[in-house]
Amino acid sequence: MTEKVGAVVVGAGVVGLACARALALRGIETIVLEAHDAIGLETSSRNSEVIHAGLYYPPGSLKARLCVEGNRRLYEFCAAHRVAHRRCGKLIVATAPEQEEKLAALKSQSLRNGVADLQPLSAAEARALEPQLRARAALLSPSTGIVDSHGLMLALLGEAEAHGAALALMSPLVRAEARGDGFLLEVGGAEPMRLVCGLLINSAGLHAAKVAAAIGGLDACHLPALRYARGNYFSLAGRAPFSRLVYPLPEPGGLGVHLTLDLGGQARFGPDVEWIGAIDYTIDPRRGDAFYAEVRKYWPGLPDGALAPAYAGIRPKLSGPGEPAADFLVQSPAAHGVAGLVNLFGIESPGLTACLALAEHVCRELGL
Repeated sequence: MTEKVGAVVVGAGVVGLACARALALRGIETIVLEAHDAIGLETSSRNSEVIHAGLYYPPGSLKARLCVEGNRRLYEFCAAHRVAHRRCGKLIVATAPEQEEKLAALKSQSLRNGVADLQPLSAAEARALEPQLRARAALLSPSTGIVDSHGLMLALLGEAEAHGAALALMSPLVRAEARGDGFLLEVGGAEPMRLVCGLLINSAGLHAAKVAAAIGGLDACHLPALRYARGNYFSLAGRAPFSRLVYPLPEPGGLGVHLTLDLGGQARFGPDVEWIGAIDYTIDPRRGDAFYAEVRKYWPGLPDGALAPAYAGIRPKLSGPGEPAADFLVQSPAAHGVAGLVNLFGIESPGLTACLALAEHVCRELGL
């Protein structure tokens, strides 16, 4: 038996669930296919859970635009749906004289991105906010916060289901074939099925290139090479003497070893950047040795032996080591010529913050 629906979303991470919600709110019958036995087990739950303000991304890029829009949408959504979150703020710190100009450049870039609330701080002003902090200067980002990522995904799923969407776990997409009126999908799992849909959104994260390769009718020239960057996180024994997030200035491949907090006040540090050839969440405890020197640049009081391995996350990156950071790639019918199909590639940070804005952007690309 072949079931017919309006849309299928592949991948039940935070962006896939946001897309399903946006489609369902438009009255489109939607099924979300998830290969795992639960939602959001990969990139969506293995990150810093930070609500970013939109500081770091090139002006005009999708990351910049959708992060700034997503920040506003996410705070509104969390408040309306009682998703645990906190607008705690963040300090971006310069710890060496040559970094102070970079702070000024970051503030200028942020203004071009539409982030107008950054506050420059002197060393004394930064210490007044966080007495344990060592910095020559800092920027305070009041719009940065933290969120319960799993609670967010449950809320997105709940609203999608309330408007007619359905979630199919343990249901990997085996193959899809573009047809004149949409797509014929072969779905694996314990109970294989066939689906016909008019719209297909590939939001498979780490597996997005593999899913796209399984879509008959999509020219292989549109398949990017995704690279995997593993970030290792280490937790702090006891509570950190900070009430805000603390970030160094960005470094090639990421945002540096930063201090983040969870909603319970527990501190964690990370991620570092480790390029890997296959999906592997193993943490080498020895990588924590390098964290101490990095963290002590802005928190010299970090005690010896205070860090323990916590978890690892993997980002699907479109750029490799030494290459300029790539933008989100929202590949629409205008790019690849397959009506009704959107591929989402390289959806890494700030994907969590941008999830609601990304979903609206996907709908616009589909003319919805």
